[in-house]
Parts: sequence; C-alpha cells; structure tokens
Amino acid sequence: GGDQERKRRASTQNIAGIVGMAKAIEICRENMVSEKNLQTPLRDLLLEKIPQLIEGVKVNGDRINRLPNNAHFSFAGLSSESLLMSLDMQGMYASMGSACTSGAMEPSHVLQAIGVDDSLAMGALRITIGRWTTQEHIEDLLKALPKIVKSLRI
Repeated sequence: GGDQERKRRASTQNIAGIVGMAKAIEICRENMVSEKNLQTPLRDLLLEKIPQLIEGVKVNGDRINRLPNNAHFSFAGLSSESLLMSLDMQGMYASMGSACTSGAMEPSHVLQAIGVDDSLAMGALRITIGRWTTQEHIEDLLKALPKIVKSLRI
C-alpha cells in the first residue's frame, strides 16, 4: 500500500471480520467478571492443595496476583513430559508452560527470571482452568496427580 494507507498492504478491509471481532470483545467483556468469579476459587484450590498433597512441589509466581484461570507448579525430580503424558493417559490435559514454549526442551526463561532453579523448571506444569472446568474436574485432578507423581518418582 501507499502512504495514504499508512504503508499497510493495499486491500479492502475485512468488515465482517472487524464487526465479528468487536462483537466477540463485547461478549468477553460482559462475561469477564462472572468467569473470574467461577475460575478463581478453582485455581486457589489447586494452589492450596497440590503442595499439601505432594512433596517437592513449588508454586511458580505470586499466589494472589495472577490470572484467575492459571496455576503453575514445578515438581522436583520429574520432567514436564512425563507428567503431561501420565495426565494425558488419564484424560487430563495440562501444559509445560506458555503456548509459545510448550515444545521447548530447555528451562523456561520466564521461570529462570523469577528465580526458579533449572532442575525445578524442567518439571514445570501449567494447569489452566476453562469456562467448563468444574469442581469435580479439580477434585479428579487432585486425586490423580499425587498417584501419578508417586509412580513417576519410584
């Protein structure tokens, strides 16, 4: 595009896409508080119970000032991959970290920056709570995860 288009690619604007995005943002804004109110107690339950139930677990990040749907842990002596595979076999899904680093085989630079030891960072597990996550899902995870960790540490 020319100067009249601020050097953006010349084309017709995607009006339908723009209107659709505006509506999606409107819906998200309307539901933001109710989503937060549903997700925060579930996240807090994970942050409280996982370190109580499993030895050698570190909560990564601040326990209060964090996203309402995000709980991030490091498990001493375990690899993220083994945790993820074991959870997957139970029909439970988590991640090693952010989507942009989920396939990386080295410690997260973010975890390193907040002072997490490299060996602990290699056992990172991010649990994200979604719109349809229920108390029952969390309870199922809290039952399964200690057994998984115990079997992997043998």
